[in-house]
Amino acid sequence: MNITNKTILITGGGSGIGFQMAKLFGSKGNKVIITGRSEDKLKQAATQLNNVSFIAGDVSDAASVDNLVNRITNEFGELNILINNAGQANVYKLGANVNAYDKAAGEMETNYLSVIRLTEKLLPLLTASKGSAIVNVTSIVAFVPGINLPTYAASKAALHSYSQALRYTLALTTGIKVFELMPPLVNTGLSVDIGGANGIDPEVVAQHLIDGMEADNYELHTGKTADMYQLFLSSPVAAMNALNQGRE
Repeated sequence: MNITNKTILITGGGSGIGFQMAKLFGSKGNKVIITGRSEDKLKQAATQLNNVSFIAGDVSDAASVDNLVNRITNEFGELNILINNAGQANVYKLGANVNAYDKAAGEMETNYLSVIRLTEKLLPLLTASKGSAIVNVTSIVAFVPGINLPTYAASKAALHSYSQALRYTLALTTGIKVFELMPPLVNTGLSVDIGGANGIDPEVVAQHLIDGMEADNYELHTGKTADMYQLFLSSPVAAMNALNQGRE
């Protein structure tokens, strides 16, 4: 698909993968809007980027989402691409007295349920615009869960399933394209506690998304995700062992 001269919303756009997406999309002549909870972080990010504006908000809060949708509608009048990138992760292992329910509730709200709400509320704008697309950022752990990210992995697996259903449905009803970006470990602030320094650069992930969208590749297995997926297809047990080696 063509990804120039578009109006693009990126959630979690103030840092990490979202920041690099904003940088690359902005350099291609798009009008980019980044959103996130920290207005200071967004403002600082926007000053470093071209063609980027910001709207502070929390995608897990219903009133904040309504404000975001209203401002995009009133101030921009259109939306061509929605990138659901905001995420939350807790590093722990399942067991007694680890408060897994509360951890999972927060991850599911941010990583999965908030995506459903925001996507549905923005569908009228996306449908009315030409050449529209939705991008959901999941993870390698949507295929093979990491034992130190158990409920984060579950939230990304749920988003993977939703993305597939959304792609099929919108292709039949609206023509809106649905992409899923599935990176491995990425070197961002979110991944510090799980060895993110050993991960790939977020700019590589952002570039893979742009290349994949331009080629209409709808499920993007970035870096090691491609090899892990093939191993998973041949032996789920081997894939589980490979991903979690050294984490027992």
